Amino acid sequence: MADMPKTSARLLSLLSLLQTRRDWPGAVLAERLDISPRTVRRDVDRLRELGYPIAAFKGPDGGYRLEAGTELPPLLFDDDQAVALAIALQIATTSGAGIEEAAARALNTVRQVMPDRLRRRIDSLRFTTVERPSSRPEPKVDSGVLMALSAAVHAREVLRFDYPGPDDGEPRPPRRVEPHHVVTWGGRWYLVAWDLERDDWRTFRADRVAPRVPTGPRFTPRELPGGDVATFVAARFRGSDSSADWPCRGEVILDLPAAAVSDHTRDGVVEALGPDRCRLAVGSWSWPALAASLGRFDADVEVVGPPELKEAFALLARRYAAAAATDARAR
Repeated sequence: MADMPKTSARLLSLLSLLQTRRDWPGAVLAERLDISPRTVRRDVDRLRELGYPIAAFKGPDGGYRLEAGTELPPLLFDDDQAVALAIALQIATTSGAGIEEAAARALNTVRQVMPDRLRRRIDSLRFTTVERPSSRPEPKVDSGVLMALSAAVHAREVLRFDYPGPDDGEPRPPRRVEPHHVVTWGGRWYLVAWDLERDDWRTFRADRVAPRVPTGPRFTPRELPGGDVATFVAARFRGSDSSADWPCRGEVILDLPAAAVSDHTRDGVVEALGPDRCRLAVGSWSWPALAASLGRFDADVEVVGPPELKEAFALLARRYAAAAATDARAR
């Protein structure tokens, strides 16, 4: 029995090596573990008895590989992997993907089997995800729907699904799309797809999708506008139909330090013109919206261009002047 701790440690080392690459020649494993090839074979047999599907391959450099199995055997993680897994599970409890309860149970299971040093690290990393304020709770998505959508994306198969209207909930003709990506945006899940009936790109809320089976034929993926899904989705949700840019962009000069302006603009380009003066290039979904957003800096504004932005400032000036002249007591 005195050899048991040494053997167990060797088995864990062997399993860790098998998880790091596809194929391991037996001689290389023996050298890395400082044991004989015969001991490697014996240890592989012990791991198989524990449920790990380890296959042997023949040839001049015959060896072993860890394959996917029909059951989930005990897993081995290093310290960083264990911490990353625990953090990911905490985030998953607020994902809205219909896996919150399962993620919480998985997190509890992982925490229980961690050594004290890792458990203390995890407990010190406890955090709370604060959802953005909303007049209505964000809809939850069935995890089975997400799996069905992701499977169709992976298989590149035409997807059919029912998709009710946003308000009336009435059924409509099934949609036929070429699914491209499943994404999250603002706490909601969406399917990005090419709509075959409308001959255009669309984003569908996953909580409204009811997939139909079977899926359709395979397709060759089209190229997304903007080059990648993140750029495309960001453009769609800020008002642009086909590009990553805002439909309305303008430039102004502000009597403020560049650093102060940079702290309050997410996607604008700020250029310092002096210690208390800067140029800002920024966009929005309309010219009045762009002009109004620039008013938040509480500084003198000089419009560089285009003329549409100057006209929008003039329009807002008339509206604000009228609002200031209104006698509330006359209402």
